[in-house]
Amino acid sequence: MKSFNRSVGILALVFALVSCQTPVKPAATDGHKLWFNNLELVSDVAATANTTEAIAQNEIDRYWKGANVTFSQLSQPDAELGNEGYRLVFSKDKVTIEANTAIGTLYGAYGLLRLQQTNALPKGNNSITEVPAYQYRVLNHWDNLNRSVERGYAGKSLWNWEDLPDKVSPVYQEYARANASIGINATAINNVNANADILTPEYLEKVKVLADIFRPYGLKIFLSLNFAAPKHIGGLDTSDPLDPAVAQWWKDKTKEIYSYIPDFGGYLVKANSEGQSGPQDYGRTHADGANMLADAVAPFGGVIFWRAFVYDAQAEDRAMQAVDEFVPLDGQFRDNVIIQIKNGPIDFMPREPISPLFGQVEKTNIMPEFQITQEYLGHSKHMVYLHPLWKECLDTDTYQNGEGSTVAAITEGRQHKNKISAVAGVTNIGDDANWCGHDIAQSNWYSFGRMAWNPDLSSDQLADEWLRQSFSTDPKFIKPVKDMMLRSREVTVSYEMPLGLHHIMSGNEHFGPGPWEGGARRDWTPTFYHKAAADGVGFDRTLNGSGAVAQYHEPLASMYNNIETCPDNLLLWFHHVPWDYKMKSGNTLWDELCYKYQSGIEDAIGYIKIWESVEPYVDDARYQAVHTKLIRQAKDAMWWRDAVMLYFQTFSNMPIPDDCYPPQHTLEELQKVGQVDYSAFRQQPGQAPQGAPQDGQQARQGGQQGGQARPAANMPRMRRPVIYDVLPEYELPMD
Repeated sequence: MKSFNRSVGILALVFALVSCQTPVKPAATDGHKLWFNNLELVSDVAATANTTEAIAQNEIDRYWKGANVTFSQLSQPDAELGNEGYRLVFSKDKVTIEANTAIGTLYGAYGLLRLQQTNALPKGNNSITEVPAYQYRVLNHWDNLNRSVERGYAGKSLWNWEDLPDKVSPVYQEYARANASIGINATAINNVNANADILTPEYLEKVKVLADIFRPYGLKIFLSLNFAAPKHIGGLDTSDPLDPAVAQWWKDKTKEIYSYIPDFGGYLVKANSEGQSGPQDYGRTHADGANMLADAVAPFGGVIFWRAFVYDAQAEDRAMQAVDEFVPLDGQFRDNVIIQIKNGPIDFMPREPISPLFGQVEKTNIMPEFQITQEYLGHSKHMVYLHPLWKECLDTDTYQNGEGSTVAAITEGRQHKNKISAVAGVTNIGDDANWCGHDIAQSNWYSFGRMAWNPDLSSDQLADEWLRQSFSTDPKFIKPVKDMMLRSREVTVSYEMPLGLHHIMSGNEHFGPGPWEGGARRDWTPTFYHKAAADGVGFDRTLNGSGAVAQYHEPLASMYNNIETCPDNLLLWFHHVPWDYKMKSGNTLWDELCYKYQSGIEDAIGYIKIWESVEPYVDDARYQAVHTKLIRQAKDAMWWRDAVMLYFQTFSNMPIPDDCYPPQHTLEELQKVGQVDYSAFRQQPGQAPQGAPQDGQQARQGGQQGGQARPAANMPRMRRPVIYDVLPEYELPMD
């Protein structure tokens, strides 16, 4: 008997030791819970009412494990907290959430739960004050009324317009909750290439349902408008912003919208860009168009987000046009207009310098626009953590008023005391179960919201927060996966467009390489940007070239202009460089490119090994989903290298170094992958092509004269080869 008990005791000890060393496999999940995945239910109680206060209380009742929590909506407002800030006050047996407003208390509740989930609760008597840096923290959905999503890689649009307003999906409340938990307070729910039907009563009744669901979570709705709407749906024969009838139409339409949605945020506008109608169709300026709309929303407290994404097919350098068009208008925009500027001067490339427009206006509200969806970074097929890219932009000094004039300081309003501040992110959200197409792509939605609240947060902290809430708190999981995420943007740059190369992707869905592609409109084609020839490669934007460097302040202008001082990672953005040019590393430019691609491939293959090493900490469903995509990512890295360097080799006539992986396909084979016949998209100068492949899943509305035809809401996109079905196969060198 004693022997038996002793044996049992030994077995129990062995089991306990093994249990300590081997993590318990998490339960299967489809990723739908987002960063609430590890939030443990304490009490299964329902909210007492659909109010902000009741929701805040319910979140604490259901998930808080600590001392008693008291909500304190301050009777004497605290100026430090503003409208949305909160303070967490910790004492021995109580936590108090202080705020001036109900939405502040809700943000405080989510902040407290985040500290609990990430094991970051302070000890003893303490307090934490949180106040958002940007007034408007905005998601931009490029969702069409037929539920296709332009540059969307996670299924169809969340908004089921056919079912609304009668049938309401629970996902709408889940969406609002997710955004509130990370501080996002505004959402533009439809595509900037807008269908005017969104402004009709039929659709406003549907939008109202969404607004009512979003309101308790502090989430305001904005609508993207078609500038030619007075012609499309208003019965007018013009959309001239200085025509009194047009201005009155917009005032009446805006008043109608506010009757449906009292807290309507305002309009997001893409005008005179890629064929969209705008004020320039009538000889007017961006300020004329924006101010006409600003006057319509001003009585209701609304604002206008006016995009600065403009370029001309005939321009020598597309990177310069935003400055050329908007700087002369500085000071002419209404106080409730804010100019929305993409982070770089071209179009969400894997790496760009900052848009020079950030440092060129002082009397106009401006805001950054980032892309959360991965249009040029492997769609939802590739694992790329984007916060380092955005942080790089916000921390860049424009030197507009000397040192310290960072993009963040300017756009937050600290530099010029702007009337309003905002930051926008083009979403990666769709109706896939995991919301974002790739489980790790959820980190980009999460980190955008947290960054919009506090731009000072580091990429390391945000990746750590997201992993702990979404997967595991075990350091053996956190450390390797976080390291993989933090390196992922640089790795993607290395295997796609290193050393300042840009816009050399395929025109077929902007997925994969296409450096050989030309076309009827040169500024949509890779050959226009890399300018590869026997004498070298790269776009000359020096003072001897397009002169784009002159749009930056010193010392940036001189640094970029001089090939010796230009950073290597932007070299081919600003310079046309000989193939045998000696780089700082001692390599020729050709060899440096080869080794950059090689390192990107090696790192992408390394992702697979890292993910395999943390398999015990990840549920089977998400483990397999991510593992499959990491394999494809590594193969795509090899595809990029083969396509780009074999094509460039036709100009350089230089060999790929022996210590790089040899190509597995010929150039001729790769040029046939997902070929795009650009002749089908020819158009008149200044007009958008029919079924244009460059930017959309729905044909453009509003041509050179403001648009003559009103397309149906469910107009099908012009189909092109589905690039995912024709990807080249590769054998991965896994030793």
